[in-house]
Amino acid sequence: MYICICNAIRENDLRKAALSCDGDAEATYACLGKRPNCGQCLEEAQEIIDAERLVAKCEMFAIEPA
Repeated sequence: MYICICNAIRENDLRKAALSCDGDAEATYACLGKRPNCGQCLEEAQEIIDAERLVAKCEMFAIEPA
């Protein structure tokens, strides 16, 4: 599924980038060589990034996500 139509950023690409980049959605887009255009996707993108990082952190410490 596309998260950002303007930049053709797919959810799976965003999830991978969330694990290798620090910062918010805009910083993660920058890691992908993109930048937000209209900005309508940023809220959903941030939720996906936060969720992916939480899951990775929980897996690291072998705990269940809340």
